[in-house]
Amino acid sequence: MRTEDLQAKGLTQEQIDYVMAEYGKDINGIKQERDTYKTQLSTAQSTLKSFEGVNISELQGKIQTLTTDLANKDAEYQKQLAERDFNDLLKTTAEGFKPRDIKAVMPFLDVEKLKGSKNQETDIKAALEAVKKDKGYLFQDVSIPRVVAPTPGPGGEKTDDTRTQANNALRCILGRE
Repeated sequence: MRTEDLQAKGLTQEQIDYVMAEYGKDINGIKQERDTYKTQLSTAQSTLKSFEGVNISELQGKIQTLTTDLANKDAEYQKQLAERDFNDLLKTTAEGFKPRDIKAVMPFLDVEKLKGSKNQETDIKAALEAVKKDKGYLFQDVSIPRVVAPTPGPGGEKTDDTRTQANNALRCILGRE
């Protein structure tokens, strides 16, 4: 659309300016949209050029290998977590039985069977009880504390023990001294 064409149709200059401004708005929007599409096209073409010479089947093979490696690592990690949880459960349960050395008790336990057990805690307790019954020397006995007589104070002087002091205090209170 040209200004001369509009003047030939008999429009005034003010009308021509208005029509040209409105027409310019439409054209500028369309030009911007065209420029955006050109930019997107050039970006897509450059991206496609970067993939030239790339073997798709090789990439798919690498993706498959990496996915398999990731699954293996995840399984190994889960196995390590289960192993750690089992060892912690075994250690805490064994502490209740007071073994002299947990490493000395371990050969007498069927660890693989205990790991596969559904109710590990009760099975571990039962296995430890069986080992304690058969091999009691691996476990500490409940010892009765020995009472020791008081020792003399500094300089070899014999001081009153707590029992004597308590008896003296009671005698004073009751007035029997």
